[in-house]
Amino acid sequence: MKYLKIPFLLIWRSWFYILMFASLLVLSPFLFVFSFKEEHYHYFWKVSRIISKTLIYGMGFRLDFKAEENIEPDKSYMFCPNHASLMDPFVLIAISKNPIVFVGKKELVKIPVFGFFYKRVVIMVDRSSAKSRKRVYKMAKQRLQNGVSMAIFPEGLVPAEDVVLAPFKRGAFGLAIEYQIPVVPQIYYDCKRFFSWDFLKGRPGVLRIHQHKFIKTKELKEKDIDALKEQTFRLMYNDLINDKEYMKDTNRKK
Repeated sequence: MKYLKIPFLLIWRSWFYILMFASLLVLSPFLFVFSFKEEHYHYFWKVSRIISKTLIYGMGFRLDFKAEENIEPDKSYMFCPNHASLMDPFVLIAISKNPIVFVGKKELVKIPVFGFFYKRVVIMVDRSSAKSRKRVYKMAKQRLQNGVSMAIFPEGLVPAEDVVLAPFKRGAFGLAIEYQIPVVPQIYYDCKRFFSWDFLKGRPGVLRIHQHKFIKTKELKEKDIDALKEQTFRLMYNDLINDKEYMKDTNRKK
């Protein structure tokens, strides 16, 4: 069965939001306390992982994570996953023991409960504002220490259903070069087909994740941002179009 029947699908999709808000409410005292100080962010991250795993496994998903290179404790990285679904950030949090700070859209602040904690720990950016983008660099410098990494979905949006990978923005690669941290390309093959933004599609299943070898940024300069961006895009795009399961389940075009 490709998708759940509509009545069951609506119940299943609604269950996601019930799980999310219930988890947030139950664990909100811990999230609140641990969001006050930078030195407590490691504890905030552990609570976030509990919530993420509750959502993933509570929705009937399982994770199949394969890494070509492993993360080292006490080192910082720039995580760059493809953006395909609302489930993507929770997958990244669930598979990452080391804490990560997200750079995200300011619009998500409007979500009840979730938005309160979002604005306390996420570096928010308004891509239309040069001042906002400069603020991201300043805040990143404060956060990238003690093994804390950063994550940016380089597409900057969730592309249409038939798009394999939307063009990348420069931000993630500029930050990676600025702070000389490796880029970690991650491929999420199944989030879109199993938990699409289309409320009438989806089903439980195995979410496969492929973590590629890191792309080093040592000795790269600002002039190399576009080349690094293109290198990462090509690596991830080629991986996606060569995955038969990813390509056959939708009408994606190469």
